[in-house]
Amino acid sequence: MAKKSERHLTIVFGGTGDLMSRKLLPALGRLKNGELRDTEFHVLAVARDTGKDDDQYRQWAASALEDASVKLQDDSWLKQLYYHSITRERKADFDALREKIEEIEDEADLPGNRIIYLALPPAAMEPTIEGLGKAGLNKSGGWTRLVIEKPFGRDLNSANHLNQTVHRFFQENQIYRIDHYLGKETVQNLLVFRFANPVFESIWNRHNVQSVRITVAEDLGVGTRAGYYEKSGALRDMVQNHLTQLLCLTAMEAPVAFGADSIRDEKVKILRSILPIEVEKVVFGQYDRGKIGDQEVPGYREEKGVAHDSQTETFVSIPLEIANWRWHGVPFVLRTGKRLKERLTRIAVRFHCPPVSLFHPFTECQVSSNELIITIQPDEGFDLRFEVKTPGQEINTKTEGLRFRYSEAFVPLPEAYETLLLDVAIGDQTLFVRADEAEYSWRLYDPLLEAPRTLHRYEAGSWGPAEAGFFER
Repeated sequence: MAKKSERHLTIVFGGTGDLMSRKLLPALGRLKNGELRDTEFHVLAVARDTGKDDDQYRQWAASALEDASVKLQDDSWLKQLYYHSITRERKADFDALREKIEEIEDEADLPGNRIIYLALPPAAMEPTIEGLGKAGLNKSGGWTRLVIEKPFGRDLNSANHLNQTVHRFFQENQIYRIDHYLGKETVQNLLVFRFANPVFESIWNRHNVQSVRITVAEDLGVGTRAGYYEKSGALRDMVQNHLTQLLCLTAMEAPVAFGADSIRDEKVKILRSILPIEVEKVVFGQYDRGKIGDQEVPGYREEKGVAHDSQTETFVSIPLEIANWRWHGVPFVLRTGKRLKERLTRIAVRFHCPPVSLFHPFTECQVSSNELIITIQPDEGFDLRFEVKTPGQEINTKTEGLRFRYSEAFVPLPEAYETLLLDVAIGDQTLFVRADEAEYSWRLYDPLLEAPRTLHRYEAGSWGPAEAGFFER
């Protein structure tokens, strides 16, 4: 039986920020129109802007919803939005926040159920968590759930320290480390595709699979995020979280049950099975000036806010090997980059070629490997590529495919944040990262962060540095 949501208050730190206006608030509005239409929930935005009150914030929220093309079925929900300014991180400021929360709950007769969402930069996480804990906002008369945006730390030591800080005040069953990639329907469907279809599960192993490539390609550059990206780079920004989550879901064993702990146990087993990465085989790159479509775009070092001699990688390709019974000897490659030819997230599973080509004696035809392409975004769906004989006397083969697209079978898919916020509201941690999972992931990539590296140049609008090899489109 599906879990049901209860009446609650959502407190968003960073309540006037870009994430709130573009993603969180529109997702909350769609939930109010849909899955949570019968659930009373209020929203308190917390930010440093001292020039707003509740009414001004409601006007700001209405504008943000309009920009996101979200039309509320019941405009009265805007009256359940509130604003509170917190300019410093002193105990007195968090005590005042607690009073504001209790005032809202008393007026609305809410039971004390709270979601605290930290849509904050990494440097603000620990002081905010400490402030919440010391003000007693880590517990209430109902339940309290803490949502922490990625990145969760910037290396193994900082992730360990952040876990220690959050565990001083919150229990692990209260903590929701969010990775929005896990909210995508196509990512969740990996579990169904693998474990509900015996025809694929039976061949999902080293005996049949030749290689697995997981790609997250972006056609955009660094944009306005140079201040963050210069300190992060592709490895921290994309690989440690998004690509690693896709890797775990692709490679994990069947869980004993479809539940949060069972699924996360299997993901951790995969992380523990990955052999140490050979640094010399990792390809780092940085984009130069080039063309995306017909538009000339600057190189990374020409972007506003980027150092002219920056050594920050905008591309990385990492070969991995999983030393377990299922995957021993099968190469996995994680690849991501900015200013690549097109926006694309996909998993390509290539199967072994036939051991002997029966058709070579007749003609010079080449038999290609069968391949399963799982497209996460855009144009979400599956393609299974296989060989067929072309009509005629001679034996010639051609690669054709079976194709499935979500857009042709279902109504528009929900946004990732809509799915994840609903899961937080009902208390389902399945799609969220556990403490040990975050630490094992950092342990895997930590040696790459400070290792000597060669930064290969690549033209914007290409598929990355030539040193990374050919990209199979």
